[in-house]
Formats: sequence, structure tokens, C-alpha cells
Amino acid sequence: MKRILLSFVAGFLATLIFHQLALFALHAAGITPRAPFNMDPTKPFGVPSVVSLAFWGGVWGIIMIPAIARLRGASYYLAAAVFGAVLPTLVAAFVVAPIKGVKMPMTGTNVATGLIVNAAWGLGTALIYRLSARSVSS
Repeated sequence: MKRILLSFVAGFLATLIFHQLALFALHAAGITPRAPFNMDPTKPFGVPSVVSLAFWGGVWGIIMIPAIARLRGASYYLAAAVFGAVLPTLVAAFVVAPIKGVKMPMTGTNVATGLIVNAAWGLGTALIYRLSARSVSS
């Protein structure tokens, strides 16, 4: 149970820190029009979009951490970045967007943005999880 909770918290925080900072950098560089920390309310509960995104980042953390937990060293972080870049990006493009009725243009910029911000999320989740798991077990 502790591992699940730590995985969720790591994914939630990584969304707010790593994912949104990567989005900030891409937005500031003029690469994407999407700004970080979107506070627009989501349906059906009206929570800010960034909070909803962080919740789902926590859910993805629960999925990712067990998948990479046995890896050590650089391979742990590389697997986290690749997992983050690929799986959430594919799900966002091919599952979430169609459910929401959103047309996502498959431009190189959109794909690159998704891969970069989600890789940052994966790396951040792995780092936060490892740091928090060490401090909890000490």
C-alpha cells in the first residue's frame, strides 16, 4: 500500500514540477502555444485542468513504478523517461482526445511536445519516487 501511495504522490508532484516546467520551457521558446499551469475548469467536476492532469499523472505513476522498479542505475531513469514519453502520449492522442471529441493535429511540434513533457514527467516521477522511498524507509 505504501508503494502505491508513494507512486501516486510521485506522479502527481512530477506533473506539477517536471511536466509543467518542461511545458513552460517549450512555451517560452515559442515551440508550443500551450501554456503551463492551465487553470481552466474541467468537466464534469470543474477542477483546474492542471490539477486533473496531476491526478492522472499520479495514476500513471502507479502504473509506471512497478514496471521499472527492478531496474537500477541509469537504466531505471532511462526506462522512466521512455515509458513517460511513449505510453501517456499515445493514450492522450488515441484514447483521451477521441473520448473528449478533441481533434489533435498530428504535427511534428505536437508530437515532440507530448514526448518531451511526458518524458520529463516520467523522469521526475522516477526521481521523486526513489528519493521518497529512501526517506520513508530510513
